[in-house]
Amino acid sequence: MTAKSFNKAVFLDRDGCISPDKFGYISDPAGYELYPYTGEALRLLKSLGYLLILVTNQSGIARGYFDFPQLEKVHAKLRDLLAAEGAKLDAIYFSPYLKEGIVEPYNIAHEDRKPGLGMFRRAQREFRIDPAASWMIGDRETDIAFGKKAQLKSILLLSGNGAQEMLSGPWNWEYRPDFMAESLLTAAKLIELMQP
Repeated sequence: MTAKSFNKAVFLDRDGCISPDKFGYISDPAGYELYPYTGEALRLLKSLGYLLILVTNQSGIARGYFDFPQLEKVHAKLRDLLAAEGAKLDAIYFSPYLKEGIVEPYNIAHEDRKPGLGMFRRAQREFRIDPAASWMIGDRETDIAFGKKAQLKSILLLSGNGAQEMLSGPWNWEYRPDFMAESLLTAAKLIELMQP
């Protein structure tokens, strides 16, 4: 297999990255919305040749806050909103697990939950991702740890929980972000500037 047979990707968190994280555990698609700049940011990343892969922890399932059909309705709304913006994700992966949850069999520690690499490994199998050419963008320490453990370049967003996470001190984290950016659009423009 040659290097040319691998793809480059941008892995994206959901809440606080492509959509506001102001509703907590979203179970009703009527309350789901995107940031105003999300469509533009994803179109730019796609124009640069990146696969767009959503990786999101959805412990609301393990907590009993919503079920799989409700989550799918939210993600259907997400896809519809992106389509209206001329944008599309190549894949959506989610982890329903949380060790402290109450719903079996999802109340376990599982590698699919970020910063575990289960979702990354699945994407790598399905899309043949080249980590050295790929990125992780998110607003939490767990997103950065996920990216760094997968050998992706990482960007911590100050949107969502990012500003609060930054104030906790990334310099004290086991894994530090390669860059920080105000928003997903700023991050997309940064990636554009980093192109060879």
